[in-house]
Amino acid sequence: MGKYVIVVESGSDVTPELCERYGIVRVPMHVTIGDETVEDGSIDPLEIYSRCNEFGVMPKTSGCAPADFAHVYDRIHAEQPDATILHLAYSEATTCSHQSSKIAAQGRDYVFSMDTRFVSVGQSLVVVETAKYIEAHPDATVDEIFAFTNSVMDRVLLGFVPTDLAFLKAGGRLSNVAFLGAHLLKIKPCIEVTGGKFVATKKFRGSMLKCARAFIDHMVAKGEIDYSHIGLAYSVGLSEELRDDMEVYAHDLGFKDVTWTQVGGVISSHCGPTAFGAVLTLKA
Repeated sequence: MGKYVIVVESGSDVTPELCERYGIVRVPMHVTIGDETVEDGSIDPLEIYSRCNEFGVMPKTSGCAPADFAHVYDRIHAEQPDATILHLAYSEATTCSHQSSKIAAQGRDYVFSMDTRFVSVGQSLVVVETAKYIEAHPDATVDEIFAFTNSVMDRVLLGFVPTDLAFLKAGGRLSNVAFLGAHLLKIKPCIEVTGGKFVATKKFRGSMLKCARAFIDHMVAKGEIDYSHIGLAYSVGLSEELRDDMEVYAHDLGFKDVTWTQVGGVISSHCGPTAFGAVLTLKA
């Protein structure tokens, strides 16, 4: 994709393999543990949880600063002076990153950005589909590319089921926290990304396996699903047995291609350990 270079935040959870395949550049977001702030990706999620337990704190996250983007944009421009940079941003409703990118783009007329309204594997799906479109349409204009990206965004369904709600509440990203009620230990909520925001939409009860299956059933019931692919995601600690079961369950439901992503530090800081998520698309 010589003409275009896609830039994303680390919270998109685009894998290193996909970044290499499509020339995607990741900009680190930030994780704060107590008094220390580190770049997302500089320590793994297990270490984040370990330090939080050691210091008795919850992790906090923050978006990329204008200087973070400016550094990356200048580096790309120096290496590929004829390239147009497309920033497909982490949901603007949850972080400052998109605004930071727009500030960094001032005076850099080769940079364009748009809000994907998604995070993690939802953002990753939007990004990778856009990269495939550019590869198939190398002469497409920025407007044509962003029109395609919008069409993908309109079809994406993203949700997850956390097992430790303390992380979700501490992060302050849940738009309707009162929905959870008082009996937090007895429920596992479905958290969906709707309009760019984290919204609790349903409550499940029972074992994590039972809840994970009910969650997938809930997501599949949302419309006419494209069964060619489902992306499953998890945070550190989710058992291999459950992952194996959910992969079989997804195939039994009719999904042809099932991929897995372990989420990075930013998303792990929001969902806590042993969380399970999925991204699906509606038919075009």
